[in-house]
Formats: sequence, structure tokens, C-alpha cells
Amino acid sequence: MTIQQVLLLLLLWMWLPHPCHTEMLFRRTPDLRPKSFGGRALGSDGKAIHRQKRGWMWNQFFLLEEYTGSDYQYVGKLHSDQDKGDGSLKYILSGDGAGTLFIIDEKTGDIHATRRIDREEKAFYTLRAQAINRRTLRPVEPESEFVIKIHDINDNEPTFPEEIYTASVPEMSVVGTSVVQVTATDADDPSYGNSARIIYSILQGQPYFSVEPETGIIRTALPNMNRENREQYQVVIQAKDMGGQMGGLSGTTTVNITLTDVNDNPPRFPQSTIHLRIPESSPVGTAIGSVKATDADTGKNAEVEYRIIDGDGTDMFDIVTQKDTQEGIITVRKPLDYETRRLYTLKVEAENTHVDPRFYYLGPFKDTIIVKISVEDVDEPPVFSRSSYLFEVHEDIELGTIIGTVMARDPDSASSPIRFSLDRHTDLDRIFNIHSGNGSIYTSKPLDREISQWHNLSVIAAEINNPKDTTRVPVYVRILDVNDNAPQFAVFYDTFVCENARAGQLIQTISAVDKDDPLGGQKFFFSLAAVNPNFTVQDNEDNTARILTRRNGFSRHEISTYLLPVVISDNDYPIQSSTGTLTIRVCACDSRGNMQSCSAEALLLPAGLSTGALVAILLCIIILLVIVVLFAALKRQRKKEPLILSKEDIRDNIVSYNDEGGGEEDTQAFDIGTLRNPAAIEDKKLRRDIIPETLFVPRRTPSAPDNTDVRDFINQRLKEHDTDPSAPPYDSLATYAYEGNDSIAESLSSLESATTEGDQNYDYLREWGPRFNKLAEMYGGGESDKDTS
Repeated sequence: MTIQQVLLLLLLWMWLPHPCHTEMLFRRTPDLRPKSFGGRALGSDGKAIHRQKRGWMWNQFFLLEEYTGSDYQYVGKLHSDQDKGDGSLKYILSGDGAGTLFIIDEKTGDIHATRRIDREEKAFYTLRAQAINRRTLRPVEPESEFVIKIHDINDNEPTFPEEIYTASVPEMSVVGTSVVQVTATDADDPSYGNSARIIYSILQGQPYFSVEPETGIIRTALPNMNRENREQYQVVIQAKDMGGQMGGLSGTTTVNITLTDVNDNPPRFPQSTIHLRIPESSPVGTAIGSVKATDADTGKNAEVEYRIIDGDGTDMFDIVTQKDTQEGIITVRKPLDYETRRLYTLKVEAENTHVDPRFYYLGPFKDTIIVKISVEDVDEPPVFSRSSYLFEVHEDIELGTIIGTVMARDPDSASSPIRFSLDRHTDLDRIFNIHSGNGSIYTSKPLDREISQWHNLSVIAAEINNPKDTTRVPVYVRILDVNDNAPQFAVFYDTFVCENARAGQLIQTISAVDKDDPLGGQKFFFSLAAVNPNFTVQDNEDNTARILTRRNGFSRHEISTYLLPVVISDNDYPIQSSTGTLTIRVCACDSRGNMQSCSAEALLLPAGLSTGALVAILLCIIILLVIVVLFAALKRQRKKEPLILSKEDIRDNIVSYNDEGGGEEDTQAFDIGTLRNPAAIEDKKLRRDIIPETLFVPRRTPSAPDNTDVRDFINQRLKEHDTDPSAPPYDSLATYAYEGNDSIAESLSSLESATTEGDQNYDYLREWGPRFNKLAEMYGGGESDKDTS
């Protein structure tokens, strides 16, 4: 019999009804009433077998899931022994799904499922059944509980929690190395049949990987898989239930496996020898070039360390590993000289820094390359014999004395002559000079150690054939001391002697200073220039001396001040000495020797003004003088003001306003009727919008008759102004509000003039005589004053 036939018979057997033992699935509510036996059977030995009569009877309490029939699925039948078949009983069902999922025939007690049931949603249902009398609605049997269990079928395929897995395994791993484990789940009942038994298999990824059927662990299947050959693999795993047998359901997932790198490749130089060039003038630290070894590995497995292991230039060059580019940078370690050596050979080694001991058999993990470096000749600047020079010279040497010589040479094979010069920025006073041909430095001015003890010079050397290529060297000149300064008093001494002083009394202690600095230190001697009957000097032999009195009593009325010459000399060669004069005042003192008053006090007080006080007094005087001059100028300016001060006087002055009038409608500022009535001019009317400023009463002139000619009117006015003592002595513009008949100059009024004054010609004013020259200059300049109203 084949497997297919066995499965078919098993399926038919599951669908056939079978008697059930209700005691395992049905729990009845205890009933205290006595029960009668309702049936009898014969055993195999012929004896009668009695069973206790139950209040309920049923047929089936197992139900297959996923029912596909068109009718309701039959579950089972409930029956009470009180049921006589006359329809007097009513069966009631309650519990899980009662009335919706499960329904019962009230008359027969048959239970049906109304829809398809999924065991994965719920595996069993607990219900309660009861039979009641239709007329009294009282239960005829106690309520009983029973369970409907759902039988499982294989209706769920295995599923993986992830559609795509990502895993990695080191390259060169041995066969059987675990990569990753994948696990699938099946929603079917694992306790019933093989519906949930899963078997794993590999659909894609052979022969590189394999999978364990029971656990789902993926392992390597080939040895020495090299990442450099292939890095990415895609493996498809299948999970199948029913133990992997035919007819089982399956699910798949994809696993992307990456081979991670290990250090299984040594570094390799692409060539065995390279050639580099560098000028001899390159400073120390200059990069000459680079070498690079390639490594098929990645990350830290490809890190390389470079070093110079051999060659004739190991002390002249260095190599530094550049971490980001994995290159070896060759640099200059010491200054190069084309004339000394022109070619260097280096042997450079590149070695992995992280070597895996498992792959020593693939080594060695290092490689070497020969580097040849050619030094190129350049026109080098001169080279001094020393990096710096120190010269010492005494300050009393004669002018032109050579204090030292610097030497330089041309390092090139041409050996050009050298010219020397001094950087004058280091010798602003031009105390020194240098011979341009031989580098001898000599003095051109006297030296003085007390002014400057050190001189820091800079000497420049340049080739005569190439003056732009220069070299500098510092020259330090130390000025040695010569005893050429005499000692002097250390401070100014204000010395006094009391009138009641006794002989041998100390009145002052003096000391001295010397600008010189002898090697043995300072040593001073003090003495008097001549024998003095009043005072004496006592040398303390510690560069100080005491001034003592030689007699008793002094009188300030007889002599108020004594001058005491003191000779101070040093002990260096040649001996230098000077004479300092002490001024000793005679003062009145108390019994303890404290000064009370001196005869020279009153004479010294007036001389106590300081320079600052004198400057302040002088500034005050200057300020007062400036104020007086300004006051006089303002006063003179006021005297030159014109006699006519009132802006309302319309006789012979030009009235100027800084505001714009309101036109003919402005009756507050000016009466327009004045322009039309010449007689109104004679009546002095004050403006009603400002305070009048007239300082004198204008002269009243007779009004002109109505038909007076303009020329006669102007001549009359001119004659009046010539004879008027109050008129200004200079030419002024007189404005009249009267216009005569048939004037040759036509209308002078601006009321009827054209809107644009740029077209008017005022040259005719010059023909009216010298009295109109001012008007001609004002209006004949070619520019029209459009702001004048």
C-alpha cells in the first residue's frame, strides 16, 4: 500500500462518526435525585450488564476545522431521558459561541456549527446545556457542561520571522564553520500529527554552504573560500512541514552572507626599483617622494609600516608612513650637498602591522624596494664658516680698528667671489663698518660701554655674480670696560650742622657711584681737596665716608653756609677722581640735635615754584589775552553795523526774510495795497505778525503826485538820500512801490513778470548810469534767483 492510499484512508476515517466516551469530555452538574437504569446489555459470558441511566445523551463532540460544506456542520446531539418526544421539552445552549457559532435545535437537541472554524484562532469551546419544560419553564434536568474540541488539519505553512537575513563569516574558514541559524514557525498543532514538524533544506547557495535539516544552522561547505575572489553570497533556505514529506507546506527565506577579511595577503610593491630627484638646497624635512605597497586585504589587515633597512643614505633620509593613504613618504634628514655626494641608494621594506598566525604559511607578509635618490645641483648661497660670531673689544680703541673678521665661501663648484655688507637695520648709528672684500669689521665711531654694552649686528654675504642669493649671520660685539669715568656722589646731599655742634660730631654719611664696572669690583677713596678748619672727612673703607666737625659751635649769623670740596677717586687703572662739593647749612637745633630753623629758609621759599606751576600761570595769561582780543573784535564788529536796523523800513534797504510768504492772501505780513497805492508808503504801518525792530524814526518825504514820471521820482529820491545824514554811506538798493507812466524800462514789478526769469535780459541796467551798477551786477550775472519773492 502506498503512502497516498494510507493518507486517503486516514482522512476518510477522520470524517466517519465514532462513539465517544463522554466521561472524558463532559462534566455533569451533580443531581441529588435518584436515577433509574434505562438500558441493559449482555456481556460475552452471557451475564446482564447494567449501567446507570444518565439524564443526557449525545453523539459527537469533536469537530474538524476549516469545514468547506454548504450546510451547517453537525456537531452532536443532546437528549434527556425526560424527553417523551411530544415536544414538551426545550433544549437551551449557552457558553462559548452559543447562539452565534453554535446553534441547537430546541426540540431535538441537535447542535450545528454555523461557520468554518479555525483551530489556530481557538482550539476548544466550553458550552453548557439545559432542558426545561415549555409550559412551566422550569428545568427538568440540572445544567451540564461539555467541551467541543477542534481537530487540526495542516492548513498553515512554516514562516520565517525575517524575509531577508544578513550574516557574515571570515574568509578561509574551515568546512562546517557555523554562519547563522534561521528558525521557522508553524501555526498548526504540534501535538497532532506532523503538521508542525519542520525540516530545513537549501535551495540556493550550494556547494558553498549547507543547512542542518533539524536546527536550521547554516554552515560553510567549501574550504578556503577567498574574499578577494568573491565576497557576497545569497543563500535560499526552505522550511517544510509534515516532516519534509510530499504534500507538506513550505516557506522560504533569503540569507545574504558576506565573507569578512582576514590578513591572508602580504603587501607587494608594483616594481622593484624607483628613482627620485631632489635639489641640494632642499631644507631638512622636505618630502622627496613616496612609495606604496598594495595589499589585497582591507581595513587593519591592509595596514603597512615602512622603514629603511639598508643603503648608503640611511643617515641622510627618513621615511614616514602616511596612515590615511598607506604610503611611505621619504624626507630629507640632513642637509644635502651636490659637491659632496650626488647619488644615494636606499632599501625600503613594507610589512603588515597585523599578521594572523594562522596564515604564516602564506607569508612572508612583507616586501622590499630599491629607492635611488639623485641630488641635483643648484646655485647655493654663500656659507659662513660659523653659524654666529662673537667679538670682544675695549671701549677705548681708536677709530678704524678691526674688531674681527667673518668668512664665507661659495659651496658651488664655480666658487664665485663673495661680497660682504652690514644690515644697517642692526646698526642704525653706523658705529661699525665692514670691508666688502675680506669681511673685516672695524669701528667708524667711538665706543662707549656705558651707553651700550652689546651690539648685535647682521652680516650679509652675497655672490658677486648672483647678488640676490644671500646669506646672513649674526655677529655679537661685546664692549669691554675701560676705567674712563670718575666716581661721583651717589645722591644729592642736603647737609646741615647745628649751631651747638661739638668737635668730632657726625653730620653726614656720603657714598659714591661709578659708571665703570671693573673686574675686581668698585673701590672708592674719600678725602678733602684742602685742609678745612671746620670739617673733615673720615673714609670708612666700605665705599662710604663720614663728614665730621672739627670745632665746637657755629653761628648762622656769621656764616650761614659752608662749602666743603670732597675728592672721590677709584682704584682702577688709570685712576679716575672727581671733586664733589657739599653744601652745609648752619641751623638752629634743639638739645637732641633736631633742626628747627635755618638762616637760608626765607631765601629758598620764593624759589619753590615748580615748572608745572609756571606753565599753568603762563596758560592762564594766554587765555586772558585771547578773551580780550575776541571781546575787542566783537565790539568793533558791532560798530560797523548799518544805521538802518529795522527790517520794516522800506526806504533804502533790502528786506530779507527766511520764510516763504503766503502770497497775496497773506494780509498779516504785508499789505499788498501798498504796491498799488504809492501814497500808502508814506504812512508808516507796522507789521502785525512780528515785533517791530525800528531804532529810529524814518524821515517823512512828500508823496509823489499820481502822474509823476519815474525818472523824476527816482532823481528826487536820490537827492533826498544824498542829503540825508541817516542814510548809509554805501550803495544800497531802494525799492519803491510806484511805477510811472510810459517807463522806458517798462514794468519793474514782479507781479506781472513772466513765470520764468531765465529768459529776461538785464543788460540795459548798465545803460542807466553808475547808480545802477549794483543792480546790473546782481541781475546781469546770468543766473536767476528764483527763490526771491
